[in-house]
Amino acid sequence: MVRRQFLLAARILTLAAGAALLAPAMAADPWPSKPVTVIVPFPAGGGTDAFARPLMAQLSKQLGKQFVIDNRGGAGGTVGASLASKAAPDGYTIFIGGAHHVIAPSFYKKLDYDIEKDFVPITVIAQPPQVVVVNPKVQANTLQELIAYAKQNPGKLNYGSAGNGSSHHLAGELFKLQTKTFITHIPYKGAGPALSDLIAGQVDIVYDGLGSSAQHIRSGKIKALAVAAPKRSPAFPNVPTAAEAGVPNYEVSTWYAMWAPKGTPKDITDKLYAEVTKALNSPEMKQIWLNNGSETPQFTQQQFAQFQEAEIKRWAQVVQQSGAKMD
Repeated sequence: MVRRQFLLAARILTLAAGAALLAPAMAADPWPSKPVTVIVPFPAGGGTDAFARPLMAQLSKQLGKQFVIDNRGGAGGTVGASLASKAAPDGYTIFIGGAHHVIAPSFYKKLDYDIEKDFVPITVIAQPPQVVVVNPKVQANTLQELIAYAKQNPGKLNYGSAGNGSSHHLAGELFKLQTKTFITHIPYKGAGPALSDLIAGQVDIVYDGLGSSAQHIRSGKIKALAVAAPKRSPAFPNVPTAAEAGVPNYEVSTWYAMWAPKGTPKDITDKLYAEVTKALNSPEMKQIWLNNGSETPQFTQQQFAQFQEAEIKRWAQVVQQSGAKMD
């Protein structure tokens, strides 16, 4: 009897030990084992979508699980950012934002998230330059003609943006500072609606990311007067830089980037970074990026964190100097 009880106890211990060894293996399913939600904090059709959608399609192919975009627009991208910051840090929610989110800390008095403290930076995914685009009815074919008209008719021209505190808004305020003009700001709930109204003639100007404007420039629905970059875009070699067009220090990039909620395991963020880098360097993505006016960025996670910090400081100065506020 004693021997039987001993053997039974030994068997129970063996089974328990095996279960203990098996449990971590069962729990540690390789990421991703189910679809990943990708929060994009602007309506569909804007510049963020122009890069997020093809990239997510490529990641879905590479990893065998769907990366599903969830557009959550509002308040210059801060509504979606707030939602993403509170998501479970399990690798199944990621966030694609951009330049708007380094402007927000100095523009909005109360944010319920911190872009530096509540997120893990993954990488910059695209860096299309801003482009000054106008409705064809605007009687200006060059940047200098636009500036001259704005000076002769203060307040008559208006510009649409993706919302208060967006990069489009601050690009417009920076343009006004550097050209000493007054142009009325009209905020929208995303770049897509602003562009739609630009095409329809409801607004005169948009300081837009080249990614979302590219197809409309090619179709002739809007006119590109200048790119806010040190060099001309390979996709639009006939469009001068702002410096060539007479505004030498006007350089703005509507860059886009990827973050994960703080606390997301490092092995997941490292894998995500590696897969995004692989996707961005594929021939298919390089061509799409070129068509959208962006070269392929090469940022490590640390370099992105440093870039983010520098951009926060840069735009804080523009907000202070321009006096930009909610319109």
